[in-house]
Amino acid sequence: MFLLAAAGFGIMILAHTAPFPFLLDVLTPAQSVWHVDLGDGPPTIYLTFDDGPNVSVTPELLDVLARERAVATFFLIDKHVTAESSPIIRRMFAEGHGVGLHAGTRRFMLMSPEVLARRLTVAADRIEELTGSRPCRVFRPHAGWRSGQMSAGLARIDHALVGWGWGLWDWNWYRTSDPQSLAKRLARRVSAGDIVVMHDGHHEDPRANRQSIITAVTQLIPALRAKMFTFRTICDVVG
Repeated sequence: MFLLAAAGFGIMILAHTAPFPFLLDVLTPAQSVWHVDLGDGPPTIYLTFDDGPNVSVTPELLDVLARERAVATFFLIDKHVTAESSPIIRRMFAEGHGVGLHAGTRRFMLMSPEVLARRLTVAADRIEELTGSRPCRVFRPHAGWRSGQMSAGLARIDHALVGWGWGLWDWNWYRTSDPQSLAKRLARRVSAGDIVVMHDGHHEDPRANRQSIITAVTQLIPALRAKMFTFRTICDVVG
């Protein structure tokens, strides 16, 4: 009986927190996207960046992407969207990047569908008011923590929940991440249609030092190009 209870508890926790598609992603109403393989054309990779905009780092990241002629999708935290950061967001739109919404706290999974839908709509309205462009209908929860309530709220406003590929992230399980090894690991693991998640910002600090990501991306994009991968935004195909 104890083992059954433990297994049930483990499944319940994974359903809400697994860094890969799991039960909730199949059983809930909103679209859940963890891989986007269109099956035609050259193999495609989706670079995504969370927790921005970071006024200290994101402009330099945009410089790298422009130099490498690559596009990415930026999942933005509402409280980091300000008059100061709005030129950075306008640049994202102008240079062909995707812009989506991101949660800066796990509390989003506890919101009622009505409250979540209203919260995200207000955030999208504010981005449009500040930049003249509206984010596409995609949302990424903080650390992948999700719930049935969250899915119902996303379905109300026709937003997709966007995850990432297995192991295709920039955190290193409580160890300092080395940008060179990160770039090599990601380049080694990716396959067509994979979504890669990295962080140009921090959910609490809008000026966090993310310089290591600049180094990693500078090395990663040429490594992926050498393997004949191309780059698209999530907004091109979802939301």
